[in-house]
Amino acid sequence: MDADPLLRLRTLCLALPETTERLSHGEPTWFVRDKKTFVMFSNHHHGGPLGFWCAAPPGAQDVLVNAAPDRFFVPPYVGYRGWLGVRLDVPVDWDEIAMIVEDAYRTVAPRSLTAVLDARSAS
Repeated sequence: MDADPLLRLRTLCLALPETTERLSHGEPTWFVRDKKTFVMFSNHHHGGPLGFWCAAPPGAQDVLVNAAPDRFFVPPYVGYRGWLGVRLDVPVDWDEIAMIVEDAYRTVAPRSLTAVLDARSAS
């Protein structure tokens, strides 16, 4: 496990356009335009593994949880909405985590902000 997975996750989330962080339910949580949650850190607060919960594109939760249940899970409370749980207490591929975080952002961000992200990627 990385020395500080929260710091690495925070860096990925805050690099995205108009993202803010504040505590929600006692955990660091990242929002788009301070309104829509896209990632929530989970430090065993709800009895689950160290990791995070995030918005996910339609169908992604089923595919990832079925393919790698040792790394992905259906989180409580928001799992029924298709959110994905990602474990950080197992070996982590941070490039994959970066893609998952970006997908979470794209799932909830308005088109104007995903266009900003696309423009960054193109340059």
